[in-house]
Amino acid sequence: MTGENDHDKNAHTGETEAAKGGSPAAWPEISFSTFILSLNSSALVHLGLEADPSTGERLTNLPLAKQTIDILAMLADKTTGNLSDDEQRLLTNIVYELRLMYVKQKKGGSS
Repeated sequence: MTGENDHDKNAHTGETEAAKGGSPAAWPEISFSTFILSLNSSALVHLGLEADPSTGERLTNLPLAKQTIDILAMLADKTTGNLSDDEQRLLTNIVYELRLMYVKQKKGGSS
């Protein structure tokens, strides 16, 4: 069929975006905690402490790490009084630990 778009092609082959990225049923539940953990993972990748899942490489990008840590700190500030005890503890601990790791990386330390 000429002029068919990618959606139509995927429909013909039985391939969907969900199939390419994994089954939505296998994805973690979306919650504040999983969102915070996702940002934590991004910061660890930018700190060079974890491999980038898309490339498998460990690259350090301290400005992006700092920005992600600052976003987490802003969320901690803006959500004060609106989180469960577990969420508050998770966010506080993550910000604290990431700040320590950032300072260590900035001083030239490795993992």
